[in-house]
Amino acid sequence: MSDLHTLSVAQLVDGLKNKKFSSAELTNHFLNRIEKLDSKVNSFITVDADNARAAAKAADQKRAASDNNTPPTLGIPMAHKDIFCTKGVLTTCGSKMLYNFVSPYDATIVNHIREAGFISLGKLNMDEFAMGSDNESSYYGAVHNPWDLDRVPGGSSGGSAAATAAGFIPVATGSDTGGSIRQPASFCGLTGIKPTYGRVSRFGMIAYASSLDQAGSFGRSAEDCAYLLQPMVGHDTRDATSIKHAVPDYVADMRQAVKDADSSKPFAGLKIGVAKEYFGKGLNSEVEAQVRAALKQYEALGATIVEVHITDPEITLATYYMLAPAEASSNLSRFDGVRFGYRCDDPKNLEDLYTRSRSEGFGPEVQRRILMGTYALSAGYFDAYYTKAQRVRRVILEDFEKAFQECDLIASPTAPTAAYKLGETLDPVSMYLGDVYTIAVNLAGLPAISMPAGFTQNGLPVGLQLIGNHWDDGKLLTTAHLYQQHTNHHTQLSDVAKMGV
Repeated sequence: MSDLHTLSVAQLVDGLKNKKFSSAELTNHFLNRIEKLDSKVNSFITVDADNARAAAKAADQKRAASDNNTPPTLGIPMAHKDIFCTKGVLTTCGSKMLYNFVSPYDATIVNHIREAGFISLGKLNMDEFAMGSDNESSYYGAVHNPWDLDRVPGGSSGGSAAATAAGFIPVATGSDTGGSIRQPASFCGLTGIKPTYGRVSRFGMIAYASSLDQAGSFGRSAEDCAYLLQPMVGHDTRDATSIKHAVPDYVADMRQAVKDADSSKPFAGLKIGVAKEYFGKGLNSEVEAQVRAALKQYEALGATIVEVHITDPEITLATYYMLAPAEASSNLSRFDGVRFGYRCDDPKNLEDLYTRSRSEGFGPEVQRRILMGTYALSAGYFDAYYTKAQRVRRVILEDFEKAFQECDLIASPTAPTAAYKLGETLDPVSMYLGDVYTIAVNLAGLPAISMPAGFTQNGLPVGLQLIGNHWDDGKLLTTAHLYQQHTNHHTQLSDVAKMGV
């Protein structure tokens, strides 16, 4: 079957269950597409073809030997952002600093996803150490957007988004520190969810900013995302920030919601908050038009739109770019050329080893953020900058809490623009502004989802962001799923996905 890459995860589950195709056939189909087409996209850093084919063969044997008592996702391909440690497979974080690092253990989510039967095809390209919004800072080269190969896919999880949108994998993991799942999902016409902070274990995820980082999933639809997110969530004793909280069955809840909903007014009783702060200066007019049209559709399907107020995005942007680099400065201090990763040649002494290994191993954007963070944490500036930013962070959360007293979910554009040209953001501040609608979610520890909401006049995808209260991950997935039963934005294929091999 030449169109296997266009099927949803639910259709793949059904096809494997009813023997329409095997896991080996499915895996080979995706690997062939990667081999023939990824030179255009550059979405993979490592393709783990041999292990994937062996796992697919084992999955087929397991299905044949059992009485349907297997995980529904057994034998379905996926791939991991190269920020998650994978035993025996290169884990680079898109950096020269870790160009030769092979982890001796698996991240918790890598292990759980494998236990659910998914087959990893490899590791996906990303902005170096997850620092970027366009996937141009990777040591392994920029990733290209499958909708327009001259444009960025978003970042930092650009490889995850591009590979999914190109039809190289049906779903992928990503990480989100300030929008790194949602913004690439918007640019690549996908659905991407960033769960509540503490919902998914961070054990084995190489840290950028520990109080902000959270793993999530990409798919073409909310249902696709739910299939992959399901095995990722849950408490992990190895992660001190992991929280014990009941885990729902996301896919089952979605399907029940469809059955229970009024087919003409599925959102009756749902209040969606819209903040004028998210529709101010800097928002592209075409993006705003598509987002407001999507909100009109929600209204036509029974939702009530109410006005709410949240912290000015310019304040959240300043707060984020004070706190995140400070945490990065601390987290990345371990990369010193001593135990693993890049080490400079012929160091003269210990100081020379540290200095040259870090200056040669880290790229410009990572060095910029380390310097920013070190400055904010330095004596004499800690209270003036870092402590003050932490106080503002609390105000941001309180503003969200007030808004959720008036509504169930908050809607906004995911990004102020559609995907822009490669090399267009030579000014770092312009790139930082691409996160202006997403970073508040991470500062408050809230869940949020981006889903396709339409296209610009030149055919570029536009994303709608929905923000939920803490632990409303399932509500976000279900709301997006119900919307996708009445729209077809998420079913459209990128130019690369339309290519045969």
